[in-house]
Formats: sequence, C-alpha cells, structure tokens
Amino acid sequence: MNYAFARNQYKRSTQAGLTGLSDPHEMISLTLQELSRCLATLQLENLDPEKRKTSVSKAFTAVYILQTSLDFEKGGDIAKNLFTVYEYCRAQLQKAMKFDETAKIDACANVINDIIDAWTEIK
Repeated sequence: MNYAFARNQYKRSTQAGLTGLSDPHEMISLTLQELSRCLATLQLENLDPEKRKTSVSKAFTAVYILQTSLDFEKGGDIAKNLFTVYEYCRAQLQKAMKFDETAKIDACANVINDIIDAWTEIK
C-alpha cells in the first residue's frame, strides 16, 4: 500500500493538517469519514452548486485514495470486493456530477457507513 501517496493526495485536496498522521489505519478511517460527509452533503435537497461541486471533488479524491490504498496481494478477496464497492461509488459520483437523477448516492452512503463501522471494529 502506498500510504504516503494517499496521505499527500488527501492533504492536497482538503488542505487538512494530516502532516503528523503516521498510522495507516487512522488515515483510511479519516478518508472514509470524509467520503461519508461528502456523500451526506450530496443527499441534501437544494444544495448550493458550489458546495455540490466541492463535495463531489472531495468524494472523488477520497474514493481514489481508498482504491489506491488497497493491497490486493495481502487483502485477497476483501481488497477486490472493496475495490468493487469504491468503483460503484465512483460511478454514482459521476452520475451525480452530471445531475443524473439515477445516481444512488444514498446506497453509497449506506455501504460506506457500514465499512466505517467494520473498520472501527478492526482497530
């Protein structure tokens, strides 16, 4: 897993102060939480277009970080399944970006929140 790369991508996209973060588990946890926040924002009615754009952008970055952090050798089927889930979320974000009403942002939010719960239990 390339945690340094993922941490740098997250830092640049959100300008968050992650410089002291060295625990890979915590980095993934923060990325999942940011994705969850962005998905929740995208579910709001009458969302300001600028806020929508920012949330979609941050969500895409979080998905990218999560996908590139997967270790397919060590993670096996779990890593493959997580990649598939993240890819589904990415596809739904693409739809949301285009104002496609068939985007399943709520489904993405539910599954990401389930992953957050499981990730918390792992620690």
